[in-house]
Amino acid sequence: MESSTALTQQFGDAAAQEVRRTHNEIVRAALAASGGNEIKHTGDGIMASFSTASAALGCAIAIQRGVAAHKQDHLDSPLAIYIGLNAGEPIAEDDDLFGTSVDLAARLIDHAEPGQILASNVVRELASGKDFLFADLGEPELRGFEDPVKLWELLWRDDQ
Repeated sequence: MESSTALTQQFGDAAAQEVRRTHNEIVRAALAASGGNEIKHTGDGIMASFSTASAALGCAIAIQRGVAAHKQDHLDSPLAIYIGLNAGEPIAEDDDLFGTSVDLAARLIDHAEPGQILASNVVRELASGKDFLFADLGEPELRGFEDPVKLWELLWRDDQ
């Protein structure tokens, strides 16, 4: 979720919590519909896992479309979400996930703009042949990663 701390400072605790509640409802509904597994709530986001890249991509699109629909009905809503998707073999411990694959997903989120869905090259390759459209964003340097990472934007808007 974009700028959750700033939301609290600007609108106060109760109003910011209402935005978080809306975020949680949209994300959890999309997770339930796509078979996603909520790993943890991070305060201003939700980390989830999926059995397939296609399920993760479909869920990400459903989330962004859910936010867009919410904003059409609530023109003054400050809710904005950015999503980062990676695939790999994380370490599972204490009902949480850790490791390089999780770290890369977090860096993708850091690199994303509100409304964007960013995916690593491995996610794009796993979804090859499916009905997803991607835009090549090159190989930016991401904090904590020695080598540049091939990055893709999942196109989800009708105007993209």
